[in-house]
Amino acid sequence: MKISNIVGLSIIALVVVVIGTHINNVPKLDENVKSSWSQVENQYKRRYDLIPNLVSTVKGYASHEKETLQSVVEARAKVGQVNLDAKNLSNPELFGAFNKAQSGLSGALSKLMLVVERYPDLKANKNFMALQSQLEGTENRISVARRDYIQSVKKYNIELRTFPGKLVASVFHPEASVKETFNATVEERSNPKVKF
Repeated sequence: MKISNIVGLSIIALVVVVIGTHINNVPKLDENVKSSWSQVENQYKRRYDLIPNLVSTVKGYASHEKETLQSVVEARAKVGQVNLDAKNLSNPELFGAFNKAQSGLSGALSKLMLVVERYPDLKANKNFMALQSQLEGTENRISVARRDYIQSVKKYNIELRTFPGKLVASVFHPEASVKETFNATVEERSNPKVKF
């Protein structure tokens, strides 16, 4: 056998091995992203469902805080208007709108919790305490779910942007595109204003 034939067969064998070991990475990583996204949605839904009970409980004690309560209700409505599913995770505009709506709701809930500090009877109410505890737990779960989603998107995007994943994706998975991830909003990056 000629050396050129051996070199040619070696190159072909190397290409087959590289492709064979990476051919399923994109679909596997894509499914991980979808699974992580489902957890993010699940936790946001949990928070979304807690809000009416929380607002009702606070309304009973702090009825003259209508502006704060209304901002929570409006922020919740905005969240309900933005529909982002796993198919649209590559759409930066829709992802940004989703993130902005969720951040708005987080901000409104933070203001509500500050208002609650003025009402000792409300802070002692068992229903409110249970709802507040559930909300705090949900916020922590949201943080964990977002972190997991960011990690799965990172792995997926790296596969699409590096060799040999980029080559394999372009040939076998041309529909694959880079996914969006969470970024801190301007409000989240600014320092909180503390007043004494």
